[in-house]
Amino acid sequence: MQGEPVNSFPRLAPEAERGEVRRITVVGEEILHRRCREVTEFGSPELAKLIDDMFATNQVAEGAGLAANQVDVDLQLFVWDITDDWGVRHVGHIANPVLDEVPAEHRRLVEEPEGCLSVPGPYRVVPRLDRAVVRGRDKDGDPLVIEGRGYFARCLQHETDHLRGHLYVDRLAQRERKAALREMRDTQDEVFARRAAVARQLGK
Repeated sequence: MQGEPVNSFPRLAPEAERGEVRRITVVGEEILHRRCREVTEFGSPELAKLIDDMFATNQVAEGAGLAANQVDVDLQLFVWDITDDWGVRHVGHIANPVLDEVPAEHRRLVEEPEGCLSVPGPYRVVPRLDRAVVRGRDKDGDPLVIEGRGYFARCLQHETDHLRGHLYVDRLAQRERKAALREMRDTQDEVFARRAAVARQLGK
C-alpha cells in the first residue's frame, strides 16, 4: 500500500495553503446525482490547481474528504485530510478510484454516524466496511493503491460513492432520508456561517 510516513506535517496542508475556496454543491444539484467522467489529462497545471482548491475548500468546511463534483467539477477525483481511529493523519488525493471487492467471508460492517459537506448539518448512521482498498492514479497519472481502516475506510467509501453519483442519504430508508433533509434545511445557514468564519481565520 502506498503512502509516505513523515515525522511531522503542517496543520494546514501545503495544497490547502495554495488553494482557493470554491462553492460546495448541495444535495439536489444535478452534478451530485450522476456518475462523473474519468480523468484523462494528467500532469496539467489545471488538475494541480483543482486539487489545491479542493484541499482549501475541504479545510474551510472542516471536512474529512471532498470529491470534485462537490465543487461542481465533473471528474472522478477526490482528496482527503483525515485523522484515523488510531490518531494517524492521512493526506492525499486519487483520480479514477475503484474500490476492491471484499470477499463475503472477510466483510465486517460497522454502523457509525456519517455526515457530508453537501448535506450540511445532519449526521445519520450508515453501515460501511471497516476496511477499504482503493486503486487509481495520482495527479501525474502514476498508479496509486490506498488502504484505509475504520474512519479512513469510511471516508474512502463515502468519497468513491460521490463519484458514482451517490450521497450517504441515498443509503437511508426513505423516512430517515426525508428527516435528514429537513434537518439540513433547518441547520444549513449555521453551517455556512461557520465555514465563512473559518475562511476568514485562514485568510481565504
